[in-house]
Amino acid sequence: MALRPAVFLDKDGTILRDVPYNVDPARMEYAPHARDALACLGAANIPLVVISNQAGVARGYFSADALGPVHERLGEMFTQAGAKLHGFYWCPHDPAGVVTEYALNCDCRKPQPGLVLRAARELNIDLDASWFIGDILDDVQAGHLAGCRSVLLDVGNETEWRMGPGREPDRCAGDLHTAARMVLAAMAATIAAEEA
Repeated sequence: MALRPAVFLDKDGTILRDVPYNVDPARMEYAPHARDALACLGAANIPLVVISNQAGVARGYFSADALGPVHERLGEMFTQAGAKLHGFYWCPHDPAGVVTEYALNCDCRKPQPGLVLRAARELNIDLDASWFIGDILDDVQAGHLAGCRSVLLDVGNETEWRMGPGREPDRCAGDLHTAARMVLAAMAATIAAEEA
């Protein structure tokens, strides 16, 4: 099967309103303009994959099983917006956690690229042609380390602004809908250049 480009999306603060450590599906709400963004991306018929740190597992706030209903609700929200969720990949680890089996350094906790690389293997994704959209620089770095381009949603969620190699976004946007249109335009330009 041929590789295809995808859009990787952070979950909290990007697709969903940022409610810290929330695993209650009833409290999951679209972030501003996220529903329009998903409709736009869904119409383009490209794989959409959510990549999320879920340190609440390591910190003992909720069990890994609690993320099953979150995954299900995310899928419903994508469908309601006219899109398809192709994958939900999450990291339960945190070196400062209190649950021993999850209190460790790993290659899947953003800014590490492990989850993006795993998704690419499992879903036949062309990372060089893909984009990662997120609301903090760890998302940008994870995307870049995996070989993607990135868009930073400058919505006030990045508080540390630790710049460095791989943490400079390719684009910035004020909301997910603007970011989605940027990404689709860039993808179309790439295809046009390849066909010229």
